[in-house]
Amino acid sequence: MSDTTSKSSLLARIDQAQQTWESIVNEAGPERFDQPGAAGDWTLKDVAGHLNGWRTRTVNRVEAAARNEAPPANPWPAELTDETNEGVEGINAWMYDHYRDMPAEDILGETREQFGRLRAAVEAIPEADLNEPGRYAWLGDYPISAVVEGSLDHLHGEHEPALRAWLAGNPA
Repeated sequence: MSDTTSKSSLLARIDQAQQTWESIVNEAGPERFDQPGAAGDWTLKDVAGHLNGWRTRTVNRVEAAARNEAPPANPWPAELTDETNEGVEGINAWMYDHYRDMPAEDILGETREQFGRLRAAVEAIPEADLNEPGRYAWLGDYPISAVVEGSLDHLHGEHEPALRAWLAGNPA
């Protein structure tokens, strides 16, 4: 993350992340959405649910910031924490179970809705507040722009390379 991120560049990054995701989904096509191997044994549908689960928290946080409120509780059970690797594994398992039986079309619809909500929330936050560390007490010394950038980096840094390799027939 940069020290300061303009609202326009943050919005452009959101748009680019959505375009990246849509290109992966379009390249895979519906026939490959349930094919294992997109991330280990996970299907593209599983990865989409995983990303949606984490993005839900991001969208909730950014929308709360836009309203100048504290964010709601995380979408996963309160006993799960992202403070440890074991906790993150538990959250990921919960997300897998949460999305496993959901139709792919519903997961993709949720993804599109999340990107739209994220974009609208960033647009609603005054530019000066985006990069102000400590502006939102519940974020400690982090600015809200770090929350958005971290979410976008989750797709690009952690999942896009493996998904591109899987699409090319070279799963990790």
